[in-house]
Amino acid sequence: MPRISVTIIALNEEANIRECLESVKWADEILVSDSGSADRTADICSEFGAKVFHDEWLGFGRQKNLVGDRATGDWILNIDADERVTPGLKDEILKAVGSGSRAGYFIPRKNYFGEKWIRHCGWWPDHNLRLYKKGLGRFIDRYVHERVEVNGPVAKLENPLVHKTYKDVSDYLRRMERYSTLAAQEMQNQGRNAGIIDILLRPPFTFFKMYILRRGFLDGTAGVILSTLYASYTLAKYAKLWEMKTNPGAK
Repeated sequence: MPRISVTIIALNEEANIRECLESVKWADEILVSDSGSADRTADICSEFGAKVFHDEWLGFGRQKNLVGDRATGDWILNIDADERVTPGLKDEILKAVGSGSRAGYFIPRKNYFGEKWIRHCGWWPDHNLRLYKKGLGRFIDRYVHERVEVNGPVAKLENPLVHKTYKDVSDYLRRMERYSTLAAQEMQNQGRNAGIIDILLRPPFTFFKMYILRRGFLDGTAGVILSTLYASYTLAKYAKLWEMKTNPGAK
């Protein structure tokens, strides 16, 4: 049976990491790249027998490649600390790697806002390529929204990862500050600009896309809140890009 390595990057994930590790304790090895946690993240990982590495922060894509390069398994399953592998997904993964017919697999994510599973807003099934043969897949180097590129045929699995995406509105707003800055930096590196049309029209279109086109209205109050929050994120990243372009010295 091919060996499976689980790779995780973490920073101050004491509240999440135990359930995450519990869901993958069946793997042949677990590797964690910790980028300076001040809580018990590293200790909890060690309790589960994970190999813990203390690394400087390199960015999402580079950090995931760093820990992936240390894996000794034939396959790499990359998950985040706020994700859990369901029993059905575990069985499906073992069957998939045993067949050896693909170089990688997309896995659907069951995303939660608080305790509510969001079935619309573009949040389901949210396929991400997370399982791939070592040597055939790598994360592209981006500030944010990193993804795996695989050299070979891929397929989709049916059973989901459970993703505890945001605990509440405050959690979203705290992370929005960081991610909107990273997104603006990524767009700046791509040579993109932000004009008045972007700032005026993109945020309401984000709301329209999530709430109407992707049927966020079927998620009730959570759907309207998420669609509004994502519109705010869109405004924030384009406003920050505009500021980077017009005032390069701004912080």
